[in-house]
Amino acid sequence: MKRSITSIKSHHKRVTRNNLAHNANGFLNSVITTTSQIRSLLLSSQNTTKETNIPFQQKLLSVEEALHRNIHEGDRVFLQTGCGVPKYLVKHLKCLITPSKPFQKKIEIVGLHLNYYPNDQPPHLQFEYLPYFHTSSIFMGPHERRALQECHLHASEENAPVDYIPIFLSEAPMLFKSSKYPIDVALIQVSPPDSHGYCSLGPSVDVSVAAVQSARRVVAQINPQCPRTHGDGFVHVNHIDAFVEHSEEISELLLPEEASLSKEEQEANKNIGEFVAKLTPNRACLQLGIGALPNAICSSLIHHQDLGIHSETFSDGILQIIESGAVTNKYKTIHPGHSVCSFVMGSRKLYDFIDDNPEVIFRTADYVNDGTHIRMNSNVVAINSAIEIDITGQVCADSIGTHMYSGVGGQLDFMSSSAKSEGGKPIIAIHSCTKKGDSKIVSTLKQGSGVVTTRAHVHYVCTEYGIAELYGKSMKDRAQELIRVAHPKHRERLVREAREFYGFNLKD
Repeated sequence: MKRSITSIKSHHKRVTRNNLAHNANGFLNSVITTTSQIRSLLLSSQNTTKETNIPFQQKLLSVEEALHRNIHEGDRVFLQTGCGVPKYLVKHLKCLITPSKPFQKKIEIVGLHLNYYPNDQPPHLQFEYLPYFHTSSIFMGPHERRALQECHLHASEENAPVDYIPIFLSEAPMLFKSSKYPIDVALIQVSPPDSHGYCSLGPSVDVSVAAVQSARRVVAQINPQCPRTHGDGFVHVNHIDAFVEHSEEISELLLPEEASLSKEEQEANKNIGEFVAKLTPNRACLQLGIGALPNAICSSLIHHQDLGIHSETFSDGILQIIESGAVTNKYKTIHPGHSVCSFVMGSRKLYDFIDDNPEVIFRTADYVNDGTHIRMNSNVVAINSAIEIDITGQVCADSIGTHMYSGVGGQLDFMSSSAKSEGGKPIIAIHSCTKKGDSKIVSTLKQGSGVVTTRAHVHYVCTEYGIAELYGKSMKDRAQELIRVAHPKHRERLVREAREFYGFNLKD
């Protein structure tokens, strides 16, 4: 039986009216924050669920009971993504294992990058539990990469713990809703229910909504520290099969402080940020990723005016631009006055900012990353990065040769659609070299590398050495532009290889 999430349209109207009517003490006066209040609401607000006719008190379970009742051998289990991962539920997945009773069919774990406990590996990715779990990831992170490395060390490549599913972020919700990829169980983390029985998926709405809608069973960790966010991520208690109460801090994605970077890295970030800022007009609508370089780019945009935000990711860098006053969202065509995102990863300060903040609207990934919605805004500036880019403009952003590093994600969704926006600019921003000194601008991509963004989609490439303008340029002229912004120590070799591999007679 499919689960559904409430229509945000009518609920958002109610939220907005209530928010305007409440005083400075806040809309969340009605939100439940303690364990006793949670139990009181679930036990007294209604006696049974709408769909399964199960009394609420029977759905308040220990973590072991909740997992054993709802997850079975051979099930496909979705884990809420990013910093929204229900860590307490994931931590106890190993309770499903009975060593004396080996599984005939593994439990399949599916999802995106997880921001789990920083020093721990999730049980389903630990080498000792590989006979019981297999992971299918549509965007890999450090935990998945670590599992693959450990597998190589044990010479067990034939039983690799992680498979990668190439898919655009905009299409992942459709996959989960389709009969081709049914979800048996969704494990999610939610804020405590409000007086109407609605919980929030907090920082990760993205593909999680589709998983909850499609899953046959839903298990929720109710966490009072989970921020309550506005938008598509409301789930009613009636649509949850089991509740586990556990309070813990939301995972933070803490990036290195600028002061901890080398002077060369700081200078490179500053230069790249300034070049991107030069390409970004006032009133632009921004899409950015997460990381030290995107944050540096954001620092270069704080003196702009009337910027807008429509981005699948929302980071501390974007918060910095908002706090500077540079973001007003005033000139956006859709959702004017609001920043739109699909998921948030960052600091405690960022989570406090999005908590019950109607200025930030969380929409599903198939909405935020849909080209129709992206290009409705004018001057969309999509700023993405790459692992390497060849001298014709082909962008590899998901793998290092044949080894998967991350995923396709939403890069092409925004690179393609920003080009169709009036005044839009698709930009790749990268350092000229890796930390080892290898050039990120190469004559040919490494063997086995995936092309995430084609040469036809890239209009601008920014490195610390300048801006390469590729739009409308021939292959030869593109190569000349890209070599010009490569690190000086690699330019002579790149010119030589351009002549050898492509027959381009370029200027030194």
